[in-house]
Amino acid sequence: MGTAMAVYVGRGGSAFAVSMVLTAYFLGMTVFAPVWGAVADVTGRRRAVMVGTSLVATLLVLPLTVVEGVWGPIGLRALYAVFAVGFQPVMLAVVSDLGGDEARGRSLGFFNSARGVGFAGGQVAAGVLLGLLAPAGLYLAIAGLSLVSTVAAALVSDPAPAPERTPSVRAVGAEIRRRLLPAVEDREHLRTNGLWWLYVALALRNMTVLGVMSLMPVYLVDTVLAGGVDLLGAVLAAELVMGVLLAINPTGQSVFMVLFGRVADSSGRKPLIVAGMAGSGAFALVEAAAALPAGLWPRLALAGLGMVVIAAAFSAMTTGALAFIGDVAPQERRSELMGLRSTAKGVGGVVGPPTIGAVATVAGMRAAFAVGSALAFLAAALVARTLAESRPGGVAPDERSVSTPAMANDD
Repeated sequence: MGTAMAVYVGRGGSAFAVSMVLTAYFLGMTVFAPVWGAVADVTGRRRAVMVGTSLVATLLVLPLTVVEGVWGPIGLRALYAVFAVGFQPVMLAVVSDLGGDEARGRSLGFFNSARGVGFAGGQVAAGVLLGLLAPAGLYLAIAGLSLVSTVAAALVSDPAPAPERTPSVRAVGAEIRRRLLPAVEDREHLRTNGLWWLYVALALRNMTVLGVMSLMPVYLVDTVLAGGVDLLGAVLAAELVMGVLLAINPTGQSVFMVLFGRVADSSGRKPLIVAGMAGSGAFALVEAAAALPAGLWPRLALAGLGMVVIAAAFSAMTTGALAFIGDVAPQERRSELMGLRSTAKGVGGVVGPPTIGAVATVAGMRAAFAVGSALAFLAAALVARTLAESRPGGVAPDERSVSTPAMANDD
């Protein structure tokens, strides 16, 4: 949806308006991801939260078939995000529980690999359908796929025990307020192993990547692929090639997520997080350089290389961060803290695209990408300085307590 909407908005709006397509989504994520995570934790009905929010999000796609212009679709995307973000933090908590301490990284890596396959298919499909369907038809196709996902969520098995009783609406509201606005003495869970600083770093890193990615469809079509691609005498539409280039990122993720899931379990979480954030800065610089060569094929090669870099960087950072949160989060707050990760990402998604978009409007997209990369490098340095490894040497806490010989007591 985001790729198609960015192209539609770019046809009648400025670079700033294009950047707001992504900002609208992350505005909803910032506010509501921890809310839905807390609702799932407090009620104990995680599957119901996933299905309910996914169904409402599906229905909210339908108005896009009749709403035209620039700001109307952007507003609907923000409303869609309010409910769409209920799926991910809850599902991540379920997957984390299924993996347990022994295989949490592998479990999360496999799940995110599956998501990468879906994203890759979506990017290619968007590039193809943009040239085949009117906006109304494309949005109907998106709604149909969203409905299939909702039905699949209803079939998920949740390992958490069923609640003995359902709390009242008032009790749920009071507990959610307590969790999301904790008193000073009730914030210790945010300090475990430097968790709070991880959230700050995620926000900084996402300012870079989401700011750059909000402009990427237009940047690729208008700058890197200007005039289309001549392949053996056949001229391919720039939108189609754009979809293929963007699909490199999630396709790579489907491989890297599984690989880094194993690395996270065998070598620890922190190195992956640091490397992933630094790699995100490198991605912005590579994409900025993609417009420099005079020839089309060198530009294509650099743009594709940038997508491989961000696929590896995102996979390393995400697998490490999710496994880290799963390690340090109390069982009763796991969905909530997964949701706070989405909020941290959302802050970057709200601030990054308009910031990078504003710089691009004044100085051009290449300069904006280069300037934005500094935030990702700052995030990497912050994590390297403040985060304490939750799985030193790739050994789970319970394994360390068993494998460490007991000290003799002379008393």
